[in-house]
Amino acid sequence: MGGINLGRVIGGGIVAGIVYNVGEAILNLVVLAADTEALQKKFNLPPIGGDFILKATLFMFFVGILNVFLYAAIRPRFGAGVRTAVIAGLIVWALSFLYLSLFNMWLGLFPMGPTLVGVGWELVEAVLASIAGAWAYRE
Repeated sequence: MGGINLGRVIGGGIVAGIVYNVGEAILNLVVLAADTEALQKKFNLPPIGGDFILKATLFMFFVGILNVFLYAAIRPRFGAGVRTAVIAGLIVWALSFLYLSLFNMWLGLFPMGPTLVGVGWELVEAVLASIAGAWAYRE
């Protein structure tokens, strides 16, 4: 049993980050565009600018790297492959997307409909990103 290949974690994390970023762009710029605009008006926020987009993009690459690191860490117990990648993706989804989205909804910041659409979308996104990142990972 070897150790975690950090170079491959980063490489796989970049692959996963691409999936996350494409998914988030489609979700926020297309699927939830009208809802995002309504929330910006509700909270009197300026339009989303390049600074936020850069930070969000970089952070999603960080999430991708964490996702692949988790895959590599649980791989000895669950075995290499899609099943383990799905488990890692579900854990990342639950601890990031699901957690934050539900709290924002329960606080009344975000409406239920768009929140549930986003949570469902991000569930699929996290699983696909994890599978893609795991595909690129080798020990």
